[in-house]
Amino acid sequence: MKIQYKELSFWEKLYLPAIVKGLSITLKHLFMWPKFTMQYPEEKPEPGPRFRGFPKLVKDKEGHPKCVACGLCAAVCPPHAITLQAEETEELSWERTPVSFEIDMGRCILCGMCEEACPVEAIVLSDTYELVINDTRKWVFEIDKLLEDWEGKETELFLKNRK
Repeated sequence: MKIQYKELSFWEKLYLPAIVKGLSITLKHLFMWPKFTMQYPEEKPEPGPRFRGFPKLVKDKEGHPKCVACGLCAAVCPPHAITLQAEETEELSWERTPVSFEIDMGRCILCGMCEEACPVEAIVLSDTYELVINDTRKWVFEIDKLLEDWEGKETELFLKNRK
């Protein structure tokens, strides 16, 4: 079977109509369509409902960490970014409380497995997506930093660590 091609005209051989058509589409998109550019530091994008930002710990009604120090989050963490040490307690309604709870944000891959493994929903992934720290030793967040309320003060919270 032999394929027969259409004979090209003089203008088609020059590819001028194809170039003009491509430029017209480019100009149409350049001048006619709405622009979606954000001025990032001043205007911040709103993350979607399934967005996974940096992890933080949840407090109970009395202000104590909701964590029962079961260690499931540390066991399920793929990059082993979570370290946890527990102690027995009698002052809370549960038996154990974390003495130290650290997350190495340099290793954390924001997978959300720690949030899914937690039986009491003590660790959640927040909407925070800005993290400015130049010193790698400050990437390890301890329990006090994980319990802080980051809403609206992400830049203030993390820019003070740049020194």
